[in-house]
Amino acid sequence: MSVSTDSLVPVQEPEAPGQKHWPPAIWALLVITLVARSFGFVYPFLSYHLKDLGYSTQAVGQVLAVFGVGWLFGQLITGWAADTIGRRRTLVIAMTTAAVCLPLMAQAQDFAAVCAGALIAGTVYDAPRPVVSAVIADLITEDAQRAAVNGWRYGAVNIGAALTGAVGGLLASHLGFQALFWINALACAVCAAIVQRHLSSDTPNATSSDPGAPPFTGYVLRDARLWLLWAASIATLTCAAGMFSALPMLMEHDGLAASAYGWTQVANALAVIALTPLLTPWLSHRCGGQRPMLGTFAASALLLGVGMGSAGLADTTLGYSIAVAAAVPGEIVFFIAASDILNRISPHQARGLYAGIWGSSLAIAVIIAPVLAAVSLTQGGDSLTALTTLSAGALGAVLCLPLIRLIQQDPPAAAPATPAHTTS
Repeated sequence: MSVSTDSLVPVQEPEAPGQKHWPPAIWALLVITLVARSFGFVYPFLSYHLKDLGYSTQAVGQVLAVFGVGWLFGQLITGWAADTIGRRRTLVIAMTTAAVCLPLMAQAQDFAAVCAGALIAGTVYDAPRPVVSAVIADLITEDAQRAAVNGWRYGAVNIGAALTGAVGGLLASHLGFQALFWINALACAVCAAIVQRHLSSDTPNATSSDPGAPPFTGYVLRDARLWLLWAASIATLTCAAGMFSALPMLMEHDGLAASAYGWTQVANALAVIALTPLLTPWLSHRCGGQRPMLGTFAASALLLGVGMGSAGLADTTLGYSIAVAAAVPGEIVFFIAASDILNRISPHQARGLYAGIWGSSLAIAVIIAPVLAAVSLTQGGDSLTALTTLSAGALGAVLCLPLIRLIQQDPPAAAPATPAHTTS
């Protein structure tokens, strides 16, 4: 079974990018994006919780690696499920699973139980990303409007991430780390209720489980455009992920306290709040053009590489804060440009799967960024860290060149057509 776009509320008339007359489901998805990220304490505070239980640094690293594996496969699973069993059903199941799993994980003490909980928690941690991407593509048919939605969605993610650190740290000091898992679970339950209430029900349609359904798996594997976008996104997001993985290492290396890192995140949040309303209308206008935003994507990769690379040259809280703020425009541009490209190359019947594959690039970047930073810092200090970060951004930009050529040509294989007998 798969969701049919006929069961969702369509946009009847094109609107100016600045107008916010979007379907109620879009507002609901923006709300759950903000709520899920603001109260998503499990990942940033998992290492503190495990240390509190007495686990060694090696054991903590292993659990975090298991969480990362879950995050990676969770993107693929939820993207596939969004096309197969439906958008609303997938998101409700994922959020309900998180609501049940996180309190159990908070009580777990045995290493195997903790790893099992981390795997499940990682799988559902970023589950909304591919589903929300697919629903936005379903409901908003005009490219400029999609860009506007994705701009505000990016703002919600980053404001929520800033709140997670500030609110989580305050709550943990008064209530303990286990309480954070319970609050995170409650937030997931609220998100499940919002989705159940505001997204239209999933309607049966042709799927990969149906004998007459098109073989999208083979088509996806052959679509070089998707895989080039995925590779370019990994390189670019490696720079962005450095904001919360490489940055603490660099600041600690310079003898700065943890509170200094907190100020860089305040600078990040302020830059997002200030720049999102300014950049989104311009980016929305560019999305309304005939060509995908590949040049803009390449520019965003370079901006992120230069912005986060400059952190390797800083040695004060102010210097690091400026570097983080300088990277924010690149992040805003990247997410809107990448979403525009993804929407243009995704077959209608496989939007969830395409979004899930692309979403996995963030999980991979989160794994690569700290490893790259640690090796660079050990082997060559701050300067090498700056150079490798800049190189990652440059690689993301370079990978846009073959992608431009592929998109200008006809697709490598025609997307399989849905059988004529399909009903919705």
